[in-house]
Amino acid sequence: MSVSNTACLDSSVKLGKNVRIGAYSVIGPNVQIGDDSIIGSHTVIEKNTILGKCNRVHSFVSLGSDPQDMSYEGGDTWLEIGDHNVIREYVSINRASMKENFKTVVGDHNCFLAYSHVAHDCVIGNKVMFINNATIAGHVHVGDKAIIGAFVAIHQFCHVGAYGFVAQGSQLGQDVPPYVIVAGTPGRPCGLNVVGLRRHGFSNKVISALREAYLILYNRELLLEDALIKLEILAVETPEIEALIHFVRSSKRGISRRVVERSKVGI
Repeated sequence: MSVSNTACLDSSVKLGKNVRIGAYSVIGPNVQIGDDSIIGSHTVIEKNTILGKCNRVHSFVSLGSDPQDMSYEGGDTWLEIGDHNVIREYVSINRASMKENFKTVVGDHNCFLAYSHVAHDCVIGNKVMFINNATIAGHVHVGDKAIIGAFVAIHQFCHVGAYGFVAQGSQLGQDVPPYVIVAGTPGRPCGLNVVGLRRHGFSNKVISALREAYLILYNRELLLEDALIKLEILAVETPEIEALIHFVRSSKRGISRRVVERSKVGI
């Protein structure tokens, strides 16, 4: 264990094995930091925050601060971060409000590049990437292996499905289904995330079926319910489509079906 003599730690802080804490960092009450984690200099972990093992938190990061919710008047809420996450400079991740499960949750193997922001009550899956200055409002859920592009802004309560891709500079007010690329302001679907699917080991056969599913879902001549019935038939042979169907059926904010071409949004 290596803790700088200029760091300030509350007496209740619990540190795992081989934890390193840099100069002038401030660690508040009820904070746990797991084995082999590194906390850079000038980082503030305010309170009620749990970090798992092997996390790398760079300088000037803010974790576990009060939710930016005007109705919050105090109370025990938490931030829980899993294992093997990389959190770069000036990232901020807030604790939850008192409105939902009292937890902001971040999974494992995620990467938050500089200046990105995760607000209160959000749930982030595993192997998600936040590119520089990506910002999500409260209660947003992001599925596994999704990518949130640079300077993206996502409205509160929106969901981004697994393997989804939100292109740089987009502003979202509706949900992004699994496997889909969304771009523009407001965010519109512009194709299947084929590159991402290949990188994560999806076969050509499955990608072909998902491409067909995409074309059915975003065929505006079909009522949404009729499109979902067609997807259910496809899902018999391609179970990966079930995630798409479930996501759309459970969507609270709805999905945009106004398609734009990739060439018009620069991707």
